Amino acid sequence: MFDYVDSTAFANDQGKRSQKLFAAVVLAALDDAIADDKKYGNGQEVIARWARSRDGREVLSCAGIDPNERAVQGLMAFVSRGVRTSVALSREESERRAAA
Repeated sequence: MFDYVDSTAFANDQGKRSQKLFAAVVLAALDDAIADDKKYGNGQEVIARWARSRDGREVLSCAGIDPNERAVQGLMAFVSRGVRTSVALSREESERRAAA
């Protein structure tokens, strides 16, 4: 009985780790799109094209994000703000936004 519980817990842990890995890929895609937006001005189109592609939909699904048009619009809005993901996820940025 305990073997079943251990294997289930291990499988759940592996699933959470893989979901975090795919979430990191989404964050990297956002950073690339932000860099393209600053350099070429086409970052929103780049992230939208990626998110609507087969690979993009697969990565978003594996990251736990429903790959619908609302999610694509949210990714595009994030890129338009131009704040890198590492900065946006930091505590200082959160406190600054809460103060504003």
